[in-house]
Amino acid sequence: MVSVDLLHYERLLWRQGYSQIAGVDEAGRGPLAGPVVAAAVIFARGQKALPGIDDSKRLTARQREAAAALIRTHALAIGIGVVSEQVIDRINILQATYRAMLEAVRRLNLTPDHLLIDGRGSPETFIPATTLIKGDRLSLSVAAASIIAKVARDEQMVEYHALYPQYRFDKHKGYPTAEHLRAIRRWGWCPIHRRSFHPKQLQDLSPWPLPVTPND
Repeated sequence: MVSVDLLHYERLLWRQGYSQIAGVDEAGRGPLAGPVVAAAVIFARGQKALPGIDDSKRLTARQREAAAALIRTHALAIGIGVVSEQVIDRINILQATYRAMLEAVRRLNLTPDHLLIDGRGSPETFIPATTLIKGDRLSLSVAAASIIAKVARDEQMVEYHALYPQYRFDKHKGYPTAEHLRAIRRWGWCPIHRRSFHPKQLQDLSPWPLPVTPND
């Protein structure tokens, strides 16, 4: 397996004169319930590699929590943006993801001069930005953002489990697992389920009415 230099893109930008580079990523585009969460992370110019930092999807929950603690120790700034399931239904998941990313950048206590954003597209912003497909496997800053976003969203879904224990949000975090689909079929939709997307297996269930006003 070829090792990846997770600081390659940061070094390129440092050499171009940028110093406050924010990696940006999200968690929660695919679930049937709960918010989409984005994070932005800035490391100091010249930051060294950190052990255990990787795409959050390739880490266990325990590894993500340990990595998140390490990131919080070394990062200059961390911002988190959360967009609710109600807003997702009004403006669609892509636009909600972009809104969460912008909110995460706004919540940084430093103003970044360049963004490294995971994915093909990015929200409109006055800050110069570079998109990286699979950026959470190519950039330390983006990988760190993916971990912070995932840990924050998982914590939110565990809190929702306390309100709706029959759905077991603490286990699947709202993703369409077989257990989650069985719970929906048995108990119906709950208030944090997204109304704008239902998997094929649940198309026969009575749909929720979509919100009328799209102007959030």
